[in-house]
Amino acid sequence: MLTESFRDAVAEAEKIIADAPHVKTEQDLLEGYDYLAGSIKASLHMAWAYDREFPFFAQSTGPYTKMGLDNPDTLYFHANLRPDAEYVVTGRRGTTRDLSFQVLSGDYSPAEVPDSPSAFDDRSIDIADDGTFELRFGPGPAGRNYVTLAEGATMLAVREVYSDWATERRGEIRIHRVDTAGGAPPPLTSAQLRKRYDVAGKMLLSRLRTWLQFPEWFYLKLPVNTLTEPRLTPGGLSTQYSSVGHYDLPDDVAMIVTVPVSDAPYQGLQLGSRWYVSLDYQNHQTSLTVDQAKADPDGRIRFVISERNPGLTNWLERTGHDRGFVQLRWQRVARPMTAADGPSVELVGVDELAGRLPYHDEQRITPADWSARIAARQAAVASRMLG
Repeated sequence: MLTESFRDAVAEAEKIIADAPHVKTEQDLLEGYDYLAGSIKASLHMAWAYDREFPFFAQSTGPYTKMGLDNPDTLYFHANLRPDAEYVVTGRRGTTRDLSFQVLSGDYSPAEVPDSPSAFDDRSIDIADDGTFELRFGPGPAGRNYVTLAEGATMLAVREVYSDWATERRGEIRIHRVDTAGGAPPPLTSAQLRKRYDVAGKMLLSRLRTWLQFPEWFYLKLPVNTLTEPRLTPGGLSTQYSSVGHYDLPDDVAMIVTVPVSDAPYQGLQLGSRWYVSLDYQNHQTSLTVDQAKADPDGRIRFVISERNPGLTNWLERTGHDRGFVQLRWQRVARPMTAADGPSVELVGVDELAGRLPYHDEQRITPADWSARIAARQAAVASRMLG
């Protein structure tokens, strides 16, 4: 059977989910099986999108194929490369807050984070007045719009980052390999299909093992209910900083995360489950950007993370997750981020918030206005994910 190896991989993947060390409740396990479904879909998608001779941009992760504490504000794309070939990337800059490019050597695995020999945002390239641009990636000498591919380069990753979901619009992007343009790939054979199913199975198992290991490296050794100072995002761009932590909260306790409004074009906070994926950000307010949050008059944003609804604009819903991850991101920065840019954390009883938040009354929100916020999120995500 062509699919036999993939069938065996799915069975092994189900065991990885069931045996995950953080599974304590029925909800944990059910979410794990839901995560497995998205991972199966993504692995098949990635295996069939793997083409270095006739490459195209594929969506790397999304609301139904989550991985790696995916950012609710980001669209992720990738195309596969050979370091000895030349590729042309053309597109049109959208109105999103950030557009970045990253060449990876190798893959994420349970043992290591891949090298990132070339990483930059669109400030480093020439863009025409109408928003169009052309980039070349290949073995030639580096230039303003030419990126030399390092030995071992395997993938080009592209990120479009939103801050105001309602008004910012995605751009356009395409890729072709210079020496194969105008040609066509050969017809499929049974051997090729068998190999793709084999690869999809290996991708599935590596994906699950990798992202279960990642929090052990960067989160779970930190003291619980704390956040780090801003630091360069591991495996990311030189213009991206993050502050990370993990929480463990009873239902009657809130975590107040206070952070200055940044001069960085993008600043956002999100929650994630112990499966290391974003919580439902379409139907619940589990993330906020600086544009979506309501800053206090003193120039700070005070996020309130809790299970119980405190009736506040900057409430981040735990959605039944008493344990999980918190991540703040700053992107497209123009300077190093320091401790002064970072967050402070305080735990208080939900019933004590009125006396502990300096602008509590200004942050109050009615149930009708809250419902309108959720409806706006649902509409924005549905629009953004089309196409």
